[in-house]
Amino acid sequence: MKDCLVSLAGKLGIATKFVDAGLVRQEYDVDENIIKYFVSSLGFKAATEEEVNNSLADLEAKRWQRALENIYVVEQKAAKFDVVIPAAVQDGDFSLDLRYSNCEQKFDVSFEVVNTGEQRNIGKTPYVRLEVNITSDLEVGYYDLYFKAAGKEYKSVLAVAPERCYENPALEEKKLWGYAIQLYAVKSDRNWGGGDFTDLCNLVRICKDSGADIIGLNPLNVLFHNYPENASPYSSISRLFLNPIYIDVEAVPEFMPEDKQKVDSELYELRNSELIRYSQVYPLKMSVLEHLYDRFVEGKDSKRQTEYKKFCEDKGRELDELALFQTLYEQKAPDHWGGWRAWEDEYRNRKPMALQAYAKEHEYRIGFFKYLQFEADRQFAAANQLVKELGLKIGFYRDLAVGVGLDSAEVWSENDMFIKNVGAGAPPDFLNPKGQKWCLGAFNPYALKENGYLPFIKILRANMEYAGALRIDHVMSLMRLYLIPNNQELGTYLYYNFNDMLNIVAIESHLNKCVVVGESIGNVPEGFLEALFRKNIHPLSVLWAERKDAGWGDFNSPSEYLSDAFTSVGTHDMAPLRMWWFGYDISQMRSLGIIDNDAAKEQAYHQRELDRWKLLFALDSNNVWPQDNLRKNNYIYGEGYPEGIEEAVHRFVARSRSLVFLAQLEDILHVEKMQNLPGTDYDRHPNWRRKLPVALEHLESDPAFIRNIAAIHKER
Repeated sequence: MKDCLVSLAGKLGIATKFVDAGLVRQEYDVDENIIKYFVSSLGFKAATEEEVNNSLADLEAKRWQRALENIYVVEQKAAKFDVVIPAAVQDGDFSLDLRYSNCEQKFDVSFEVVNTGEQRNIGKTPYVRLEVNITSDLEVGYYDLYFKAAGKEYKSVLAVAPERCYENPALEEKKLWGYAIQLYAVKSDRNWGGGDFTDLCNLVRICKDSGADIIGLNPLNVLFHNYPENASPYSSISRLFLNPIYIDVEAVPEFMPEDKQKVDSELYELRNSELIRYSQVYPLKMSVLEHLYDRFVEGKDSKRQTEYKKFCEDKGRELDELALFQTLYEQKAPDHWGGWRAWEDEYRNRKPMALQAYAKEHEYRIGFFKYLQFEADRQFAAANQLVKELGLKIGFYRDLAVGVGLDSAEVWSENDMFIKNVGAGAPPDFLNPKGQKWCLGAFNPYALKENGYLPFIKILRANMEYAGALRIDHVMSLMRLYLIPNNQELGTYLYYNFNDMLNIVAIESHLNKCVVVGESIGNVPEGFLEALFRKNIHPLSVLWAERKDAGWGDFNSPSEYLSDAFTSVGTHDMAPLRMWWFGYDISQMRSLGIIDNDAAKEQAYHQRELDRWKLLFALDSNNVWPQDNLRKNNYIYGEGYPEGIEEAVHRFVARSRSLVFLAQLEDILHVEKMQNLPGTDYDRHPNWRRKLPVALEHLESDPAFIRNIAAIHKER
């Protein structure tokens, strides 16, 4: 590979080589054609050496072609920006005004101008780059910046970040605990076949009764209306809005008892199925909600009508875009294969007059999709209000997915913000030896900055709403994201402006009073975790990864856990405790070809035997077994299940130094099947469909629940 192409890739943030996180770490030299593809995707040419050199020159000249960048993201203690002006006016008078974004009132600030000594000719005019240091104290937030030089005014945005993300005072008082829940998986005697916001309210009450202060939730973002079986909460059509499947239809103000009578015959079966039947549950809910919307439109509840109108105004363009997309998609899905990219040109390329005409013609249906968001938001807000009334110290711990579906409203609406024809994924790691293709849209880092990071800010803000904490899935994406061209099996890492992204997260954390947690299981760059620590982004830790010798040695003792971590036994992508013990996950992965051959399967079984010994040793060493249910055997070779092991494991992890412990009901209730098996679609494994085995109404009287909560209380 020519040095000039390597240099161009480096300046653009395209990795030309990388190391995976597999069991035997492998280094990859990225194919030259893939590098050129990404160079082109970022708006530069690289087909020939001449084009590469021209692109390097263009890149070097880019900063000198305008006075101010579109946005400057700075920390309070180092608020500064640079400005490029003609050399002839560098000794003239300057003025600086700031005002809060969307506010007319300006205020003066003190500042000093420093000449960097950098100079460049643009045409025949020499320009200099100055640095402006703001010496006034600034509050955290976003400012419109106006800088005047020689009577000419330039405008930018100044985003001022705190040194660290927000910290809930409760985390400084004592170690907390709570539950990690997949809301859709909640089984109850009253829901319509999948967990809903009323179930969430009841979970809040259970939290209060059991002394818990936090409920970790799966991403709740809106999925495809036309394809309810596409149920992955990590592949939404918009991370700005909620999935209406979580609406409790009976709690909608327009609902009447006779509405339920029409569907009662279906509900018993849907409630009691082992798996969620999305293709029945979702259409059933929508059919009733459509009648409720008719009733709402025809009704005379002026207060509710006013609230709906205000909600639509507050959500603005983003809600308009989502509802328009859903209406278009619903109409065109039956005969336009290939998603929105197969739509007619005027809709695919978003020609304003065509979209306006369509919106006017389909105003009623667009209004229905807005109504779904209005009601979902109302019910989620009610659950959050209950959190406040009952005094849960953290409340909802929401989950922000790393990306959005390629065929989504978000990509359609903000197409220029995303890199074309690529999908996010991951190279091989110890959990997924073949790597992963998530097929998720990824922001173009340069377009993102040109737009003042607004799409990213909106997503953070939407997911911090009604949340005391936010988990950022695959938090490494703030620094880099592994991207794979659509027609390739391998890709490379693309780097983002890490400091800007971190500081934007810190601003929104501060403004929304929301604790931030970073999920960093996978290929973690050197120095990355230290950067998160400095910014007070809490790490996520799981029992299975808390081990010595690169994850293969003894289990770490509770005193060795990170004190600032949010800790659990596993995650939704890992085998529940009972399944892990018996090795059912190994046999399942072999049957699906994830484990390539029987020899590898046998090796995995032998390793699991060693791991079981190590787990028993850790539990024995820490004396966490229930004294009234001591195990009678080691049960190492799969002939049984150690008595009291769930209690022992929960007590072991709850004893850790970590700030927050999250218990998974799948572990407590002896679930033997995985909620999600990475690398498979639902035609091979029922991902995102498995309900909890115990209905919510009977949870607090369940013996396993009672004993495990008591075990946790011994430590927290």
